[in-house]
Amino acid sequence: METSRSVSFLKNAWYVAALSTEVGPDGVFARRLLNTPVLIYRKQDGTPVAMLDRCPHRFVPLSMGMRQGDDIVCKYHGLKFDCSGACNRNPHGNGHIPRAARVRTYPLLERFGFLWIWMGEQSADESRLPDVSPLTDGHPNSVGFTYMHRKTYYELITDNVMDLSHVDHLHGEIISTRGQLTPQVPQVKETDNTVATRWEWKQTPPIFILNQFLPEPQAEARHFVEVKFMAPTTVQLQIGATQGDGPLDLENCVGQYDLHTTTPESDGTTHYFFATRRNHIEDDADYNAAKIKGMHDAFVDEDGPFVDAQYVAIGNTDLLSLNPVLLSSDVGAVRARRLLRSVIADEGKAAQPEAGGTQAHAAIHA
Repeated sequence: METSRSVSFLKNAWYVAALSTEVGPDGVFARRLLNTPVLIYRKQDGTPVAMLDRCPHRFVPLSMGMRQGDDIVCKYHGLKFDCSGACNRNPHGNGHIPRAARVRTYPLLERFGFLWIWMGEQSADESRLPDVSPLTDGHPNSVGFTYMHRKTYYELITDNVMDLSHVDHLHGEIISTRGQLTPQVPQVKETDNTVATRWEWKQTPPIFILNQFLPEPQAEARHFVEVKFMAPTTVQLQIGATQGDGPLDLENCVGQYDLHTTTPESDGTTHYFFATRRNHIEDDADYNAAKIKGMHDAFVDEDGPFVDAQYVAIGNTDLLSLNPVLLSSDVGAVRARRLLRSVIADEGKAAQPEAGGTQAHAAIHA
């Protein structure tokens, strides 16, 4: 493996901590996020809370403790903490609670079927939560969620989704695009905080995940797929097909909206969250379960081994620093990487005190 670089994550951003369904009404849920152990649970009214999974006394995981109502008790020495992280009971001596007996908490938002966490030092900014509302706009039986743990660096998963030309070479018949993506130079649109890549093509028969819902399943259809990256880790994917003359979008096509979002667990392991919502046979719960299982298995069995193998080969070294051979289809992934580098650099500059201010502070205390 290549020598890994020192990893810097974007901290002042919303990451998915868990699927909403992963955190039940009882007990506690523990997960490492951005190299930090985090404890998540729901208060008795269902509101989720998150805190550092570490007792400030002997630093054991609070997730090894127990719930008492909305509080957490460390079973090692009995300190109890409320959901704000403050210690509210010390069973030792005269019961005095040291000022330092406090656990850091993290803002959580429950939106779109996920629990989103803000782990940065800046105040949490709800306006920076990615808008993935299409997931929950339809019938509840038309959306499926899944989770995968991968032994790879999170940016390699983003690369995989941003360059869909690999579909022509890696995937099987179910999502075959008949080799139509590889020859294209995809259309790319950028804003200050997004990169979108789009392909349009015709194929016969249409892509198998959609053709059975078209008027003529074996006849030619127009297709589109668009992926949009939003820093630090969220990618929206829309794919559709039509045998009509309307625009190539989900309002006029049979298709689906997919969400790929990752949260680094460590410098070389990643939490991968995926969801998909379709605009056809929306009330069929059995089909929904089969659909999400099929897409989960496709990544685990097909994409996953390749992004894991990339990590074995290069670790978390910046891919572009290795001067890889770049192809025309790489344009979206490369620009997404550059955007992420830019926002991480901006965050780092904002966190540094101005030189003059530092010198003045030193002079006052000299």
